[in-house]
This record gives sequence, structure tokens and C-alpha cells, in this order.
Amino acid sequence: MATPAIRMFRRLEGLFCVYKPSGVHWELVRDTIETNLLKGVNSTPSLPLPREVRFLALEGSDSEAPKALRLTAVSVPVLSKHPLVTGPEFRHIKVGVGHCLDTPSSGVLVLGVGNGNRTLNDFYRARVTRDYTLEGEFGTATEDFSHTGRVVERSTYDHINQDNLNRVLAALEGANQKALLTYSNIDMNSQEAYELAVQGLLGPDGKSPPILTGLRCIRFQPPNFTLEVQCLNETQKYLRKVVHEIGLELRSTAVCKGVRRTRDGSFALQDALTRHHWTALDVHQAIRKYHSSKKGKKLFRSRKKEPPLSEDDTSSDNETSRNKEVAG
Repeated sequence: MATPAIRMFRRLEGLFCVYKPSGVHWELVRDTIETNLLKGVNSTPSLPLPREVRFLALEGSDSEAPKALRLTAVSVPVLSKHPLVTGPEFRHIKVGVGHCLDTPSSGVLVLGVGNGNRTLNDFYRARVTRDYTLEGEFGTATEDFSHTGRVVERSTYDHINQDNLNRVLAALEGANQKALLTYSNIDMNSQEAYELAVQGLLGPDGKSPPILTGLRCIRFQPPNFTLEVQCLNETQKYLRKVVHEIGLELRSTAVCKGVRRTRDGSFALQDALTRHHWTALDVHQAIRKYHSSKKGKKLFRSRKKEPPLSEDDTSSDNETSRNKEVAG
């Protein structure tokens, strides 16, 4: 019979996402969640101790044999099965990490527990896009393209306006769209390419360089600006370099002040658990929500695949209803 701790662990198996703060390494996030899940699983009420029958000796009566002993059967708990003797039922829970975020970055970080680690491997290899918001600042260039790096150049930015910035972004997005078609290895005139494009699954076949599938400016207040990016196979360092290259295209310089992931596949920012909710109960609720959303999508797809009623089926249904009315 499964113990309460095992039943609790089975409810935790699956995928969920958390919000990784900036300045915190992803390994620390994973280790913190593993510790919290261990505490939650091992704190469940344990089963009653098993009992065994022992024969205890009692002193004899004061009759013929004063030194005679009598045996009596007594039911006693098996103390060797006590949690204080055996220790916690779970000593390690493996939490897997999907697409990692470097220390300066923040945002959505997908994790897996139990059999969710196998699903996480499939999720990692899937051609899913990720969304980011990039905070940039014109006028400065650094060694590592971030605002904390060593400054190597300063320049003016008064000549930059939003129209110029939008033209550079459109040209960069167009170049990346061509790269996406090149690395997809699919005939663009085929039905397969059309179906993949409709479902949003058109992507590189295997490993490819980083590709930006979408790029637009959502805030422009010189010297500061904010970009919204959709991409594949990216790294956060590459995204900082994109901000640097945009500055060069505008005959200026730019540094990246912040990288925040807002979506990873089907996991969005509103689904991410903040630091105060990295508990076993909150993780269980997030995993249950993820499973229910997957079931809803499968049901929706199955309904979409049902063929519509033909004219013969419709006429037969109408005839059946008329017969029922006549019979009534």
C-alpha cells in the first residue's frame, strides 16, 4: 500500500514554471525548490506503526510452584519502523530544468518533477519559441554588451528616432525570417510547410544558430528603449549582443540593461510561481493546472477533427425528429 508521502510525490510529478529573479543562479533556484518539495513530502502524516505479538513472562501465583512463570500474548508496536528510527521516507527529489537563464536574467524558468523530467526532455527538444523583453540604453558600449560591463565607448544618440529604430528592427527580423526558412529544410511550396506554418511549428530542423522570429519596440524614451523579442535557440548573451548591434546600425552604441523571459512555449509569465510560492502545495496546484490545460487542448483538437454532418446525415436526423413528433 502506498504511503501518504508516496501519494503526495505522485501528485507532484509533471511540469511547472517559476519566476527566476535577476542576480540568482538557476541552480540555486532548483536546489531551493528541491529542498521545499522534500520538506512538503516528508511532512505528510505517516501510516500507523505495524504491530506484532510478543509473549511476555509474568510471575507465577503463590500456590504450588512459587517460581513458576506464565506467558501472556501482548500486541506491541514495531519500533524499528518508527520514522525517528528509519529516517525520512524521501531523501532526494530530482527537479529538472528546461531552458536555463543566466544569472543576470530573470523570468520564466520551466522545471520538471518525477516523470515530468522525461516530458521536460521532449519539451527541450521541441521547436517552441520563447518571448523576451529587452531593456536597452543608447550612448554606451561595453565589453559584454551589458550595463555592468567595462565601458569601451560612448557616443551620441540625439539623431535616433523611433522610425529609424523600427526600420532597423524590420530589416533584422526579415533577415532572420529568411534564416528560419533556410534551416527548416522543408519545401515552402509543400502542404507540410503550410500546415506547420498554420500551427506555428515551422522551425529549424535540428540545431541552428539563434533565430529571431519576431522583433518590435514597445517603448521608446531616449536614451532608454524596450524591445519585445520572439526567438529560437537563443542565449541571453546573444540577445544582449542584438541590442549592441542595433545601436551600431543606428550609428550609435547601446547596452542591454535587462533580459526578462516572459514566455517559454506554453508557459507564460502569469503561470510562474514567485519565490514565496515555491512550496509543495503551490507546485502541486501549478502542475495540476498544467495537466488540466493539456487535457483541454487535446479535447479541443479532437473536436476540431470531427467531420461536419453531411446533407444525408442532416436529412436523416430531421426525418427522425419528425417521426418522433408524429409518434408523440
